[in-house]
Amino acid sequence: MEKKAFVTKEMIEKIAEKYPTPFHIYDEKGIRENAKALKEAFAWNKGYKEFFAVKATPNPFLINILRDYGCGCDCSSLTELMLSNAMGVKGEDIMFSSNDTPAHEFEYAAKIGATINLDDITHIDFLEKTIGYLPKTLSCRYNPGGYFSISNNIMDNPGDAKYGFTTEQMFEGYKILKAKGVENFGIHSFLASNTVTNDYYPTLARELFELAVKLKEETGVHITFINLSGGIGIPYRPDQEPNDIRVIGEGVRKVYEEVLVPAGMGDVAIYTELGRYMMAPYGHLVTQVIHEKHTHKEYIGVDACAVNLMRPAMYGAYHHITVLGKENEPCDHKYDVTGSLCENNDKFAIERSLPEIQIGDIVAIHDTGAHGFSMGYNYNGKLRSAEVLLKEDGSFQLIRRAETPEDYFATFDFSDFHFGK
Repeated sequence: MEKKAFVTKEMIEKIAEKYPTPFHIYDEKGIRENAKALKEAFAWNKGYKEFFAVKATPNPFLINILRDYGCGCDCSSLTELMLSNAMGVKGEDIMFSSNDTPAHEFEYAAKIGATINLDDITHIDFLEKTIGYLPKTLSCRYNPGGYFSISNNIMDNPGDAKYGFTTEQMFEGYKILKAKGVENFGIHSFLASNTVTNDYYPTLARELFELAVKLKEETGVHITFINLSGGIGIPYRPDQEPNDIRVIGEGVRKVYEEVLVPAGMGDVAIYTELGRYMMAPYGHLVTQVIHEKHTHKEYIGVDACAVNLMRPAMYGAYHHITVLGKENEPCDHKYDVTGSLCENNDKFAIERSLPEIQIGDIVAIHDTGAHGFSMGYNYNGKLRSAEVLLKEDGSFQLIRRAETPEDYFATFDFSDFHFGK
């Protein structure tokens, strides 16, 4: 897949006059087109709903775009719940999927009417003791253990994951919940991350649909929804091909009709909790070259760092890089592209073939629309950058200001320390 930036050098130069680099920029047009395609791909299921994974890109301006297409919010913490509630997202449009969950987070989720997805069988008693009752609708997260494979290819290792109920615990847990008065049950599972194959969702769906039929037959519970969670990935590398969401939706439909419909479960709603797929391709981290260094290697220093995009430093993840204005020049130079943190892994690229780069060049780092800004932190006292929305009409809008030193020092406001500018 050819990687092209959705911005030009001229566009960024104009934006940077008002909002200096580094900053994250998002493509409204791309976000809307993708959300529309997802909705159409699952339109065959009357109850279908996408609960956007807020953790991926917790920005209300962007989430509101998705709400135009019927999306809800998948939350994993108190502040994500608070953000969703502040936006006016209704309780039934919020899915709370957490683990090692503090009592006060369960309390708040119940207060706003969010659907709670339990991560462990012990959380049944914990939730009941915490809020004094069990909601009429509850979901449980399933982890079958072992390895998750597609066509003999191992995709991930659920057996090594801290999440979810075992198979035996699902049956035991649903019996307990039914006896305690729960009426509507959901099944949730997340077995592989960032899959670049059209077969992941249909394969997962078959496993969960067959489990749902057995749960209904053996426990008598009413399964109202099955949540396929996330896992649909994107092609970070140019040699990867993107998933086809319409093919994926059709694959899930076929399995639905093969497994659930004959079992009298043709009313089960399908939910998804996509984050990366919904946003990642439609975000760039824009940064300017401020230094070059010629030692044992050729280094290009930019004004962004791992504070702005952690994935390359944390996972060794590949993010494509475009030098704006030099898209058609030969990539005949090899560079390590680095940030300024006091950590040697603060590199956006290692020995990457790029056009010849000069100080002042503007670089767009691709696929940062999810798990980009949201994974930011303040190591070395670095401040998180602004977020900008490139609107459909070509105009741009600030959707999060850059942090200031005052923000950084705000948690000392109880003290006698005074931090000068």
